[in-house]
This record gives sequence, C-alpha cells and structure tokens, in this order.
Amino acid sequence: MTRVLMKGGQEIPTLMSMGHTAILLEDHPLFRAGLKGYLNSAFPDLSLSYEGHDFLEARNLSDKEKPDIAIVDLHLGDGRTPSEIVGHFSSQGVPVLVISALNNYESVKSAFSVGASGFVSKDSSIEDIGKAIKSVLGGNQWISPTLSRALTYKESITSQLSAQELKAIILYASGLKLEVVARRMDVAASTVKQYIDRAKAKFRSAGTPVSTKTELYRVLRNEGLID
Repeated sequence: MTRVLMKGGQEIPTLMSMGHTAILLEDHPLFRAGLKGYLNSAFPDLSLSYEGHDFLEARNLSDKEKPDIAIVDLHLGDGRTPSEIVGHFSSQGVPVLVISALNNYESVKSAFSVGASGFVSKDSSIEDIGKAIKSVLGGNQWISPTLSRALTYKESITSQLSAQELKAIILYASGLKLEVVARRMDVAASTVKQYIDRAKAKFRSAGTPVSTKTELYRVLRNEGLID
C-alpha cells in the first residue's frame, strides 16, 4: 500500500511498511544530505541504519544486521571498485540501488552484472528516485527509461566477460597484486590468474589486446568501469 506526498505540485511515491531499514553509502556530503532529507520525508517508515561514505563501516554493520536496501554510489573515492561495493551487499541478499553520476552503458551493465537491483542517475528527478527506491524495496528491478535506452546500445567487450572475470580484472587493473585480488574474491591466486587470462583472451579475440596491466586499466577506464 502506498501514500502520495505532494511536493511542488508533484506526486511522489512513499512507502507504507513495518520498519524497513536502509544503508546510504555516498561520499558527496551535499548530495547525501539532500537524499537523506528526501528519504525522511517521503519514506517515514524507512530508517537509516547507516549513512556516510565509509564502505568498511557500512559493510560491518550490514554483516551484523542485514538491511532491507543498500543505496550506494559506484565511486566512493577510496579506490574500491564498483563491483566490490555492489557485490558485497548483493552477495548477502541485500537489494542494491545504485545512484551514480555515471550513466553510460558500461556502468549500467556492470552494476547489474554484479547484482544491483536498480540503477538511477544522480540527475534523475526526485520522483524517479522515489520510484526506484519503492521498486527495489518491493523486490523488483528498476532502471529509469533514459538509462534503459543505454542497454540497447552495442555491447562492449567487457559485457562478454563473466562476473568473476570482470571483477578480477577490475581489481587487478586498479593496482592490486594477484594475492590481494584473491583475498578480496575469496579464491586462490591461481584461480584469479585464470580469470584474468580468460578475460585477456576475449579482449584479444575482439581485436583489443591488453598484454599489460596499464593497457587493461586504460580500456576499463575508457568504459567507465574504473577511476
């Protein structure tokens, strides 16, 4: 059941629930404050168990008490990859709504490939953000009409990679050593090497050889998958 909150002549969806909890992970203080204020007014039954920019703090809290939704930015300015941020919460069964300044095909596709339930750009209307939150909380997926058109574009090479291959090359190209990537992914270093080798082979087959970490970083940066 829903109510409608009138704001500036617009109908904004609100949620009737029995104590939903959320994590708000966003490094831009002004945007985070504005979104927090909107959540308090439009979703009065949704309480924030965490709001801030610290991924480790949000992760630890989520490990102790699983929230009903994680609203996250893809880039927190701490060097962590979008796949690590989204993947941690989604692997716990926490629905993830990505709110990002990036709105290209690769960013949208990457977020969904590692388990996001919704994606909305930061320049979306407040009404769209409200719809996205309501949809994800209801167990559905959400993508705004504007962003959905990005998914009709020709797929990039990275879209041909498995989720594990993509995660491995993003972490590796970010500057981490194989052993560190293995710990982050909770697999053996030899397995990570297999993921990276298979990904490189797919790039090579597509006519884009990436023999070095620098070349791999450049390709992923150009596709919006890495800072």
